[in-house]
Amino acid sequence: MCARNALRHFLDENKPGVIINISSVHQIIPKPSYIGYSMSKGGMQNLTRTLALEYAGQNIRVNAVGPGATITPMNRSWANDPEKKKQIAEQIPMSRPAEADEIAGAATFLASDDAAYITGQTLYVDGGMTLYPGFQPNQESTE
Repeated sequence: MCARNALRHFLDENKPGVIINISSVHQIIPKPSYIGYSMSKGGMQNLTRTLALEYAGQNIRVNAVGPGATITPMNRSWANDPEKKKQIAEQIPMSRPAEADEIAGAATFLASDDAAYITGQTLYVDGGMTLYPGFQPNQESTE
């Protein structure tokens, strides 16, 4: 509904525009016991790409930000529990969750003229989570 109203506004005003959807790493990483959430984020990817394709000719860019684990009020249950926070950090190559302002910085970039030639993309802001840290090479390996 938000995208539809934004598109209507941009088109009525005959102005370029930017839409930034907020998705998640679970757009591409399945999350067991959260099928509805994972499905909605997969749908967000297709929504972003489809709208980008449909409106690129009208100079309307559509992208998404895909945060990984981020400290927000919604996540205080694990963020304030040292053991749970450690378990989360172990899944992230950068060994820490994001702060909300790091996610905001990515959205600001995508909204800026510096991203004028970017549309239909999801920018993952995840400390490397989508690199599947479980597959990290053994640090002692010489290869």
